[in-house]
Amino acid sequence: MSDTLHPGRHPAGVAERLPEEDVTTLEVSEIYRSLQGESTRAGLPCTLVRLTGCGLRCTYCDTAYAFDGGQGMPLSQVVEQVQALGSDLVLVTGGEPLEQPGAAALIQALADLGGTVMVETGGHVDIAAAAAATTVVLDLKTPGSGMAGRNRWENLDLLRSDDEIKFVLTSRRDYLWARDVMERKQLAGVCPILFSPVREQLDPAVLAGWILEDRLPVRLNLQLHRYVWPDADRGV
Repeated sequence: MSDTLHPGRHPAGVAERLPEEDVTTLEVSEIYRSLQGESTRAGLPCTLVRLTGCGLRCTYCDTAYAFDGGQGMPLSQVVEQVQALGSDLVLVTGGEPLEQPGAAALIQALADLGGTVMVETGGHVDIAAAAAATTVVLDLKTPGSGMAGRNRWENLDLLRSDDEIKFVLTSRRDYLWARDVMERKQLAGVCPILFSPVREQLDPAVLAGWILEDRLPVRLNLQLHRYVWPDADRGV
């Protein structure tokens, strides 16, 4: 487990604001400070809370270490560590964070710190519990992921203008599928849309050409942290 999961000091006050009877526990894979690697806030300093567990098995997953293991942590301790590292911008991710029963309580507690909270979700879980307090980055699963049949389409009705939709693309087939979904679901006017090429499967320059050719109102979304720290698998 990374040392950043156990900072040497915690600011006073956070635990005092949480109810004494609160016994919410989260299974946490890692907590660390880095740059936001994706989304419209890519490049900004960010504290990441990676929760353990995911019911999906995407073909291109690069965080399989978060499927299991991790450490049970009280909600108050998670919030204290986030505040110690910086709560100006916080990303709750996984795994699939919304599969954990305590996720809604965590998201609200982080929002109460006053910064911006984002939650990255695979989209197969109801996002209602997260939508009120966070910016949701909804990852609609493409055919190339092997998980397209798990998309919970009802989640699209809960999105707001400051949320984001991400399509992770492995091929031309995925691109055409995403383009069709955008048209059928009229997503262009809902919120920002991100097209993300899978490394070593889809050339970003090729994807950029398709986007320009079709004049799609989407953002090319590269994994910035993979360029800055190409040899690091965790903690970035």
